Amino acid sequence: MDLYKIKDPSFVKGMSIDQLNELSTEVRKFLIENLSSTGGHLGANLGVVELTLALHKVYESPKDRFLFDVGHQSYIHKILTGRAEKFDTLRQYQGLCGFPKRNESEHDVWETGHSSTSLSAAMGMAIARDLNEEDHSILPIIGDGALTGGMALEALNHIGDEKKNVTVILNDNEMSIAKNVGALHSALGRMRSAGKYNRAKDDLEWLLKRIPAVGGKLAQAAERLKDSMKYFIVPGMFFEELGFTYYGPVDGHDYNDLLENLNYAKKTEGPVIIHVITQKGKGYHPAESDQKDKWHGVGPYKIESGEKIKAVDAPPAWSEVISETLRKEARQDKRVVAVTPAMVLGSKLEKFQAEFPERLFDVGIAEQHATTLSAGLATQGMKPFLAIYSTFLQRGYDQVIHDVARQNLNVMFGIDRAGLVGADGETHQGVFDVAFLRSVPNMVVMMPKDENEGQHMVHTAVKYDDGPIAVRYPRGNGNGVKMDEDLKTIPIGSWEVLQEGTDAVILTFGTTISMAVEAGKRLGKEGISVRVINARFIKPLDEPMLHDIMKDNLPILTIEEAVLQGGFGSSVLEFKEENNYTSWIKRLGVPDRFIEHGSVPKLWEEIGLTEDNIIKQIKGITLTKQQRA
Repeated sequence: MDLYKIKDPSFVKGMSIDQLNELSTEVRKFLIENLSSTGGHLGANLGVVELTLALHKVYESPKDRFLFDVGHQSYIHKILTGRAEKFDTLRQYQGLCGFPKRNESEHDVWETGHSSTSLSAAMGMAIARDLNEEDHSILPIIGDGALTGGMALEALNHIGDEKKNVTVILNDNEMSIAKNVGALHSALGRMRSAGKYNRAKDDLEWLLKRIPAVGGKLAQAAERLKDSMKYFIVPGMFFEELGFTYYGPVDGHDYNDLLENLNYAKKTEGPVIIHVITQKGKGYHPAESDQKDKWHGVGPYKIESGEKIKAVDAPPAWSEVISETLRKEARQDKRVVAVTPAMVLGSKLEKFQAEFPERLFDVGIAEQHATTLSAGLATQGMKPFLAIYSTFLQRGYDQVIHDVARQNLNVMFGIDRAGLVGADGETHQGVFDVAFLRSVPNMVVMMPKDENEGQHMVHTAVKYDDGPIAVRYPRGNGNGVKMDEDLKTIPIGSWEVLQEGTDAVILTFGTTISMAVEAGKRLGKEGISVRVINARFIKPLDEPMLHDIMKDNLPILTIEEAVLQGGFGSSVLEFKEENNYTSWIKRLGVPDRFIEHGSVPKLWEEIGLTEDNIIKQIKGITLTKQQRA
């Protein structure tokens, strides 16, 4: 079949099992070939080929609502809904999004990039459906990793209590972004090994009713017997206690098993959960044999060998620099522990875990718990380092305020993927943490100009004893600078002058330092002398340095790879207003809208974070100063 000619998924309904198996092979081949060039979430999608095709065969999208939790496993859904021809643009600037996107297709009814949201959204849709007296199915497709998120459990409780017609597809591949942890994961393991029980208990009831004379009495007890059987046949029957009818486990790569159970569930009133067992990376040996889940999200690779195509002699990743520094600190200070919400691999904590297994705590996809756990550790004199992506720290914001900062507890936040992250797009851009942390009392926020300064900031955080402190660092590799052997503390709130100048000042930090320095050099050749400052402490500000700048009435350009609303530039404006200065201030940063996917340089160009625009803005504010003089 020519996948490029598919316009909608209705054709699947008429396909035989043999034809579906042939189509599965073609879809896998398509994914392996296309993602070898663009990169993307390969493992998760290879695992749900049969499941997605079976769902489209039994149900009718978009009338029936498919909600893909996290959304990185929606590629097959995109192919079946007419988007195969756009796969060469996957996750590229103005190309096909790597997650469900409502403005891409009417078949994408729920947008997500974070886990554990689909069940709450499904409940909202079910309530609306019933109030509007409509008749359609609502099918959240959620992984076993996402099910560990507290929000998912809250929604399960609500759906079961209200007895809404919602069919939950539990895609159980024993992995999320990394190997799952926790008691719920263990309970699912027991369910996998216990085998099916719904069919067994129904068969028992049928047999009881056929026994002469006593069959009637036994039939009256059949329901009680069925209910008791679940405890015997399937230990820890968690879902039925919440009010769900449970089907499974189902072989997620066997169409007969899938279609039988989906059709059975379709006829069942009330909330249903279908427990589907799939293999992540199915059909591609390098991904199938991956035990560390390095094929969850990949860049370009060689199809034959699975070898990743990477830049030669690239500097170490930022995550690795930070985690390795933390490991050195842990050797010197037994109070240092690491906490992560299912991001051991993403935050490069494998070596820390290997050396200090008793001092690393992977809590699963539970950012709120991770934050308050860290607070609890801090109350007992420990030095917890919470390694967490910027986009996921958003989920623990109440805990940052209520549990950490309000009690002024010494929690270290390692804010990974700070700034624009590129291909993952608007759900993952780490551009909000500066604004939402800057407003929190007791919080210190810093970001290094390079990886050498980054290691000193980790050391500074470990030595800091006066409350919460955050180190932001970007996605990708460092600058390749020389690393100091001896670590030192950086005075809290101190900035660094990188280039002297008398006509204007650039205040910036992190990833935009290099473009500011280069712009300053180019301006110097044109006779405009620009002071470039590494404003490495976003909070607190270097007030003595700001007083010196504003007393001289120098025009200021602030640059940040973060939202302008309430960001670093806003804090400089606030300082000016509070101290009655008249300095001319211009701000560059992320505008008041969500930034979609694309390469980081392309996104910088889109929002004006470029050397050319910096030069233009500096010329504008220096000219304005001359006009005002």
